[in-house]
Amino acid sequence: MRVLAVFLLIPFIAAEAVAQRFPVEGFADLNERLSPAVVNISTAQRMGDDQGELPDFPEGSPLERFNEFFGDAPRIANSLGSGFIIDPAGIVVTNNHVIESADEIEVTLVDGRTLPADLVGRDPVTDLAVLQIVSTEENFPAVAFGDSDAARVGDWVFAIGNPFGFGGSLTAGVISARGRDIGGEYDDYIQTDVAINTGNSGGPLFDLDGDVIGVNTLIYSPTGTSVGISFSIPSTIAERVVGQLIEYGETRRGYLGLSAQRVTSEIAESIGLDRPRGALVRNLAADGPAAAAGIEIGDIVLRFDGFEIADDRVLSRLAAEAEIGRNVEIEVLRRGDTRTIGVTIARLAETRPEATGTTTTQNDETVTDQIFGLTLAELNQASRRRYRVHPDAEGVLIVAVDPLSDAAGKARAGDVIEEIAYTRVETLADATALLEEYDDGDVALFQLNRGGQFVFHSIRR
Repeated sequence: MRVLAVFLLIPFIAAEAVAQRFPVEGFADLNERLSPAVVNISTAQRMGDDQGELPDFPEGSPLERFNEFFGDAPRIANSLGSGFIIDPAGIVVTNNHVIESADEIEVTLVDGRTLPADLVGRDPVTDLAVLQIVSTEENFPAVAFGDSDAARVGDWVFAIGNPFGFGGSLTAGVISARGRDIGGEYDDYIQTDVAINTGNSGGPLFDLDGDVIGVNTLIYSPTGTSVGISFSIPSTIAERVVGQLIEYGETRRGYLGLSAQRVTSEIAESIGLDRPRGALVRNLAADGPAAAAGIEIGDIVLRFDGFEIADDRVLSRLAAEAEIGRNVEIEVLRRGDTRTIGVTIARLAETRPEATGTTTTQNDETVTDQIFGLTLAELNQASRRRYRVHPDAEGVLIVAVDPLSDAAGKARAGDVIEEIAYTRVETLADATALLEEYDDGDVALFQLNRGGQFVFHSIRR
């Protein structure tokens, strides 16, 4: 009976522990405190002559009288998103894709007021932007960034935003995963099951202390609406980028001058590593800091400035966050021996061409049936933006990977196939024609462009 009594107490003990962190009466108090700092964002873009003017109705048409009314007025393109105030002076954080190409930006506060806003700076790489509300008021309600590194899988989180234009909407859930990589250069997303939809982009992800631990950015969905897989930029990344945008109007990232790839279990075994870890250097910029310091192609970076390198993504992110001009120690494994090399961090030149509007935009992607476990689509302006494809990438876009195929863990949605078996592919027809030549069980070598870096993988059909 004594043992049974102990087990009977466990639910009560667990319930008491949960009650200490979970608001049993809901999120109402947190919403009342935080929602005044969350804003709805609307933008307008004045379309130039290259976009065409409104058509004239033909003479004699019942609508002819509207020609004079419309005149040569340009079309206005509107978009809606969310944002949050981080400074009482009216500094607003949102997503870059919410305000990209906007000529006019307005924010609507929870009390219904709509005020103009100016762009302070934006960063397409992390999809962040900073705005300044144009107002004489200096006491806007604001929220603060928290520590996303302290967040754990299973923690309760909630979002406040503007889904489908319905302002002031709160949704809640838990953190589903950490460190998600979906093909961007510095991806480290928080994945949640919080319902995020069109219009939530740029809004805050809060913890139960009311701190912003993420910026809601995108969802994974076969339907276009929430299916419970949402991604947020961690506050540890967002706060640093936002600080640079406020101070400089641009980002200032560190630069090593190397590209690397993940160390697979096969590679680790072949060089005597106890487990797959580190980043394998596969290319060096001739005039870059890494080459100048003596790092060589084939080196495996094990530690960077005291931090253990789990894979190439970690190295890329740490290098970007490193202080420009600082000398950091990098531990590498070279032909079985470890050595430490000092490298002076340079500044990354981030000159990214803007979209010119010459690429044909398709509202609905034309995709293939799965082949080699891959669903493929043509590259166009819309798909480049949606999957954040590097501007130098040219070829055929991967939009989905069958998790049960050999391609799983090798290719990713957002990768661009540039070559198959050393043959250049430029169109969807090129790729399908080449891949159809392979029988089941055959292996093809793919050259993929992933965030501007080349990755080679052999994939079995």
